[in-house]
Amino acid sequence: MIMQADRQCTLELEALPPRIQQIRRIVAAQLRYWHLDPLLDPALLGITELLANVHRHAVADKHCSVQLTVVSGRLTVSVLDSDPQLPEVRAPEPLATGGRGLAMVAALSDSWGAEPVAGGGKRVWFSLHVEAPAPAPRRRPAARRITVVAAA
Repeated sequence: MIMQADRQCTLELEALPPRIQQIRRIVAAQLRYWHLDPLLDPALLGITELLANVHRHAVADKHCSVQLTVVSGRLTVSVLDSDPQLPEVRAPEPLATGGRGLAMVAALSDSWGAEPVAGGGKRVWFSLHVEAPAPAPRRRPAARRITVVAAA
């Protein structure tokens, strides 16, 4: 089954710390434009972790792309890079200062995964449920004040 994306955005970058901050700002603006403000925190945290993994672990080429797709009430965030090594969730070590990125992505998302892509490389993704926006409150007509002046 092929599903048409309701909304889609793709960003190309080098996974370097200053670029990661720029991508966070661009993604935040895009999600606000799509009125997905409630997803800002988990989406930005997930993107940061996935891009940090590209920066730390991708061999040689740090070029990657971030794809945001909204289909049928789900925001899917994907990071594609040219390194074919699929990531693994590590058991957290109590005193470790790193190695928790994918565990955080798994915890904050509804689902996540990693898969090889044609031509080499991989796609690591996570999805978040898009809550239906609350209906705008109905405005009641302003109360009218009628003043009756008695004639003398």
